[in-house]
Amino acid sequence: MSAPEKYVLDANVFIQAHQRFYSFDICPGYWNALLHHHSENRICSVDKVRDELAAGGDILWDWARETFGTDAFHDSAVAAQEFGGMASWVMAHPHYRPAAQSKFMSTADGWLAAFAKVQGQILVTLEESAAADTKKRVPLVNLCEAFGVQTITPYEMLRRLGVRMTWAP
Repeated sequence: MSAPEKYVLDANVFIQAHQRFYSFDICPGYWNALLHHHSENRICSVDKVRDELAAGGDILWDWARETFGTDAFHDSAVAAQEFGGMASWVMAHPHYRPAAQSKFMSTADGWLAAFAKVQGQILVTLEESAAADTKKRVPLVNLCEAFGVQTITPYEMLRRLGVRMTWAP
């Protein structure tokens, strides 16, 4: 029997859910599912995503810190060597402008992709593959494709985990 899939979550899985799709007051089931599957060691994120959530300084950060827990955000430094390879690829890629390369070095995306690769996890993101002519940013999904990291949407993750959100009067 194979080991269950494990998922590492991009910041947008938290932020866009909170701001748009699954606010805490309307869809607590989403947040409870994240808590449950984290307790089952099926989902996590990385410290760089934690830092992005902390920068928001809002109710989402309060939830991440107090309820999801800081142990859910793993140290991305375990993937430093892989990140270095990804960073070298981005910096040497003639397609990306210097501003895109600089932004890549200062955001969580590369660390998230490197962590997923090193840990053999599936990266969960709302980002989509971008056209090959993108020069202003390094699309996370494109980076993952280049390095063999599987990506899926949060909706697919919920399906694979068997999460069902139902309504009751």
